Amino acid sequence: MPQLDKLLADLEEPEFLRQLEECLERGDDPAELLEECRGGMDMVGKRYETKEYFISDLVMAANIFTEALNKVRPRLGGDPKPGGTKIVLGTVQGDIHDIGKNIVAALFSARGFEVIDLGVNVPTQAFVDAVRESGARLVGLSALITTSFAGIRATVEAFAAAGLRSRVKILIGGGPVNEEVRRYAGADGVAGNAVEAVNLAESFSKEAA
Repeated sequence: MPQLDKLLADLEEPEFLRQLEECLERGDDPAELLEECRGGMDMVGKRYETKEYFISDLVMAANIFTEALNKVRPRLGGDPKPGGTKIVLGTVQGDIHDIGKNIVAALFSARGFEVIDLGVNVPTQAFVDAVRESGARLVGLSALITTSFAGIRATVEAFAAAGLRSRVKILIGGGPVNEEVRRYAGADGVAGNAVEAVNLAESFSKEAA
């Protein structure tokens, strides 16, 4: 596989898109391609943190990534099903990152889940309300910065306070999220990437069936 992550991180848009098209035509795994793109965005974020990149570079990288996602999404296969397993997704309050969440949402839809995407910086009560309204039994919480860990825990606690904790499985994910964070927050599962998240959700769905 070409170094899509480096091409994206270097903002080499024409060459990046050309090689992405080649990968898709060759039949490379679209989920793996998205993970490669996500890795490129991680590199962009680090360059911004070290002041090598500026806001304009972040915007350009995000636009390139969005174009890549639009190209890859149709190749994931499957269709969202109104009668499929429902999952509420969102980036927790205090965090406005959406790239990882968008990849996960695309893959969930491709695997037949009905995705209720609440967006970013989502208040804890909004997750609770969405579960009440939809009847979803799965919740996916995304966090890309360590200061958002408190938001994950607060959301889990909000479900407990609403008397809904026992009826939902809460999955968490994002760059810095790990098993230690899962224990701290009281979530049911943690995923290192989009494929792991979908597989974990499917296993939870079978348990609830």
